[in-house]
Amino acid sequence: MDVQKNTINAVRILSAEAVNKAKSGHPGFPMGTAPIGYTLFQYFLKANPANLKWENRDRFILSAGHGSMLDYSLFHLYGWGITMDDLKQLRQFGSLTPAHPEYGHTEGVETTTGPLGQGVANGVGMALAEAHLAATYNRPGYKVVDHYTYVLCGDGCLEEGISYEACSFAGTHGLGKLILLYDDNDITIEGNTDITFKENVGARFAAQNWQVLHVDLTGDANCDVVALSNALEAAKARTDKPSIIICKTNIGFGSPWQDTAKCHGTPLGEENLQMMKEKLGWEYPPFECPEEIYEHCSIAARAGAQAEMQWKKMMLEYEATYPELAAEYKKVMAGEMLNWDDIDGLYEFAKPMATRQTSAQVLNKIAAHVPQLMGGSADLAPSNLSNMKDTDTITYGDFSADNFAGRNVHFGIREHAMAAMANGMQLHGGIHAYCSTFFVFSDYCKPAMRLAAMMNLPVTYILTHDSIGVGEDGPTHQPIEQLISLRSIPGMKVFRPADGKETAAAWVSSLRGNQPTAIVLSRQSLPQYEGSGRSALKGGYVLEDCEGDADVLLIASGSEVEICVKAKAALADKGVQARVVSMPCLEVFDAQNQAYKDNILPKNVKARVCVEAGTPHSWYKYAGDCGEIIAMNSFGACGSPSVLFPHYGFTVENVVEKALQSIESAKA
Repeated sequence: MDVQKNTINAVRILSAEAVNKAKSGHPGFPMGTAPIGYTLFQYFLKANPANLKWENRDRFILSAGHGSMLDYSLFHLYGWGITMDDLKQLRQFGSLTPAHPEYGHTEGVETTTGPLGQGVANGVGMALAEAHLAATYNRPGYKVVDHYTYVLCGDGCLEEGISYEACSFAGTHGLGKLILLYDDNDITIEGNTDITFKENVGARFAAQNWQVLHVDLTGDANCDVVALSNALEAAKARTDKPSIIICKTNIGFGSPWQDTAKCHGTPLGEENLQMMKEKLGWEYPPFECPEEIYEHCSIAARAGAQAEMQWKKMMLEYEATYPELAAEYKKVMAGEMLNWDDIDGLYEFAKPMATRQTSAQVLNKIAAHVPQLMGGSADLAPSNLSNMKDTDTITYGDFSADNFAGRNVHFGIREHAMAAMANGMQLHGGIHAYCSTFFVFSDYCKPAMRLAAMMNLPVTYILTHDSIGVGEDGPTHQPIEQLISLRSIPGMKVFRPADGKETAAAWVSSLRGNQPTAIVLSRQSLPQYEGSGRSALKGGYVLEDCEGDADVLLIASGSEVEICVKAKAALADKGVQARVVSMPCLEVFDAQNQAYKDNILPKNVKARVCVEAGTPHSWYKYAGDCGEIIAMNSFGACGSPSVLFPHYGFTVENVVEKALQSIESAKA
C-alpha cells in the first residue's frame, strides 16, 4: 500500500462522497488540492490536535472557503475533532461541517472564509501579528513566538482586489513567515480563466517583493509530495519576504469532470464517483478509510504534541529569566486588560473640540496601559488622528520591515485589506486591533466588518468626518447612508458620540466584550456637556432633563445633540418642557432591560423629535406614531457646514417647530 497516495486519495474520495450526500457543494477544489493539504498537514503544519488553540501553532487558512471539504477531510484524518458522521452532515443545519468554514463553530478553523480574498488578507494580518509579537517578546535563545501562516487560495481569491491590496502590504513590509499556496487550476464557475484572468501571477507577486516558487502537481505528478516539500522548505527558508508557491493542479482530479467547470460547484453523482474510485484504485465502502491511513496521519499529531511540549519547557525557562516580560506576554495572549477607571483623566476634557480630537486623547491614554493595542489608518492618520504618539516613557514606533515592534501601522490606501487584516490580527491573539478611515469609506471596509461581527471579533474602527459637517469636500465625502448600513450588521456596535466623555465611553465599550465597534467621529468642534459621561456606556441616557413630566423628547446622536440642547432652552421659553436624550449607540441601548429603556423614553410621552444628519431609517422605532424625524433624505452638497446644516433643516428653529407639531399630533 502506498500510504501517501492513499491518504491523498482519501481526501479526494471523502470530499466527493460528502458533497454527493449533501446534494450540493464544491468537490473540484479539494480533489485538486488534496496533495497540497496532505503535504502541509503531514510534514509542515506545526499543530497539536489535542490543543488546537496552542498559541505558537502554525496558522492554516483556507481562503477558497467553498472548498471546505478539504478542511473537513483533513481535520478528520488528522484527528482534529471531525468525525465521519460529521462529514456525512456536510452543509446541514447545526453540523460542524457547514458549507464554508466558520470560525468559532468548527474547531481548527482559524477564520471564517467564503467571500474570496478575505482569507488572504486575514493571513497577512496574522503574519503581521506574529512578526510584531516575536519582535516584542522574543529574546536570544527564547523564541516565544515563532510560527508560520499558510494560506491556500485559488484563482478567485487572486482576482479579487483585496488580495492585491493585502499582498502588496505583505511584500512591502517583508512578512517572511507568510506562505501563500496558490491552486492554479485554470477553472472558475464560468469556465476557463482565460476569459477573465490572463495575467502573469508570478510576475505580479515578484513585483510586490514576494519570493515566487512553482510546483507542477498535474497528471502523473499529482502526488509529487517531494517537489512540493522542497518548495515549502525554500519558502520557509526565505524570511525576508513572503513566498507564493504556484501549484499547477487539476480541478476535480480523477473524475470524469476533471479540468472542467462542471466539478466546481456540482456533486459528481454516483456514477461519476464510482468511475473516479475505479481510476484511483479506491476499493473501500462509502465513508470508510483503512486503518493504515489513520496511523500514518497520527505521526503528525505526535510531532505536534512534541513541539508544544518543547515550547512549554522553553517557556518555563523564559518565565524564570524574564519574569516581567513573560507575565505581560501571558496577559496580552489572554486578552486581559486593566480596569478603565484606573486611567487618570479618561473622561476629562477641558474645552470644546471635534470628537476625532477627543478620540485621539482617549486612544493615547489607553495605549499606555494596553500593550496589545495596535493599529493605524488607511493613509489618513493626520486626519483620523489615529496614531499613538511617543512619550517620554513609551515609544510606539511605526510597524515596518525594519521595525516589527512598532505599534502604529501604515496600512496604505487599502481600506478593504486594512479591515480584513485587522480581523487577522485580532484572530491571531495577543493584539487588540484598530483601524481607521473616513466614515464614508467604511463602504470599502464593510465586507470585512461584516465578517468581524460574524466571528465576534472586538476590532475597533475609528471612522471620522461623520456627516455633512465634512463641508466643502462635497457629497462624495459626506456620509449619509453609512450609519444605517453599519447598524444593520448583527453584532456591530455603532457609537456616534456627542462629546469627549461619550467618546471615552465608546472606546471603553469597544475594548470590552466580543463585538466589533465603529466609533463615528466629527470633523467639527463640539461642546463638552456636564451631564455626559459613563452613562453613555448604556447606549442612550438623559443628558438634560426638565422639571416634572416632559412634554416632548428630543433624541439625537453626535453633533445634532447640541441642536437639541439649544432647542430645549428655546422650548422652555415657550413654556414647553423638553427632555434631551443622547443616543450614542442604538445597539447598546436596545440591549438594556425594558425598565431602563422605558425610564429614558417614557411610553406616555408620545411627542418626540429624533435628529441625526444621516438617513432617517434608524429612528422610526423611537419616533413612534406621533414623532418627527429630522434627517437626510438626499445626498449632501459642496459648501460650508454653516450653510449646509441650516439648508437641510438642522437648526434650533426647525427642532422647535417639529417639537410643537409632534405635541399637537400627540394630543389628537
